[in-house]
Amino acid sequence: MSPQSPHLHVRRRGRLSVAALSVAAAAALLVTGVGGQSATARPSDGSGPSMNESFTDAAEEYGVPRDLLAAVGYGETHFDGHDGKPSQAGGYGVMHLVSNPTRHTLEKAAQLTGEPVSELREDTDANIHGGAAVLRAYADKLDMSAKERHDVDAWYPAVARYGGASGATAKLYADTVYDLLEDGVRGTGPGGEKITVAARDVHPDKGTAGASAPAAKSPDYPDATWTPADPANYRAGRAETLDKIVIHVTQGSYAGSISWFQNPEAKVSAHYVVRSSDGDVTQMVRDADTAYHARSANASALGIEHEGYVDDPSWFTDAMYRSSAKLTRHLADKHGIPLDREHIIGHSEAPGNDHTDPGKYWDWDAYMKLVKG
Repeated sequence: MSPQSPHLHVRRRGRLSVAALSVAAAAALLVTGVGGQSATARPSDGSGPSMNESFTDAAEEYGVPRDLLAAVGYGETHFDGHDGKPSQAGGYGVMHLVSNPTRHTLEKAAQLTGEPVSELREDTDANIHGGAAVLRAYADKLDMSAKERHDVDAWYPAVARYGGASGATAKLYADTVYDLLEDGVRGTGPGGEKITVAARDVHPDKGTAGASAPAAKSPDYPDATWTPADPANYRAGRAETLDKIVIHVTQGSYAGSISWFQNPEAKVSAHYVVRSSDGDVTQMVRDADTAYHARSANASALGIEHEGYVDDPSWFTDAMYRSSAKLTRHLADKHGIPLDREHIIGHSEAPGNDHTDPGKYWDWDAYMKLVKG
């Protein structure tokens, strides 16, 4: 039986009748004698399974290790589906199912699960099952055996494919997931639900997915690595004097944003991207060139993207603030940019922009203190 068959059957049958679902729920209460919230904490409106249940059910249905599935979800979105709104790269839901000109994991998930695209965008349970289905499809394409599918370490090449990148960026994506598995995850879902992944020793079988040339050093900032954006996403040289630094939030993951800036369809980029967990920095456009990040301010500004989402402060870590502030100070000193809020601005403050990042959770006072040292 193909991996999608059980899910097609179970989910369609489960949605045929609301009355049938209500009877089943009532029967469950009679059996357990419990009418309150379970330890897995269902969503506050009681409208569906808890996120813990969704991860467990999807893992079982598609033969994907539950903790691996949860680590992928946390790495992508910190378990926040953002009410069905897309990321910068066109990714939806907790599992960041993507629909853009060059990636179609959202549509792939719809084909595998039988769920409509609209449901996969907005319904967390459907989205998690969709992510599991896509991961399993990659595993099948890699000819992973049943024994291998039970081994978290064997999933590294499938995880690298799930990230949608290639080469060093694919390795970066998979390494991030395995770092989460090694360190453990303690996240919060809707309604305060706690989703955890216990820390463990990991020894991923990287195969060819882990083979890439050593990361090149940034030509403009010694603490960064160099991964160039696609030439379609920036312009060589500058038409105006460089006099400001623009602070952005990626609306996506670190590896996902780097991959998007390498995609010629994106038509966007930034000079630098900073990771949430440890402040790692990747440069993608030379300081002397014009990244496409702030419309009318592009020609006179450097852009620094920060991993995360504007409406979720959990991404804005001390490590990120400190690393970014160090980068900003270096760039300001190097290019003669004043250390004040007229010249170090948010994307929302750049002329002619309609973006809201870095948003209300960005701590400007703390950040500028760090910048000024």
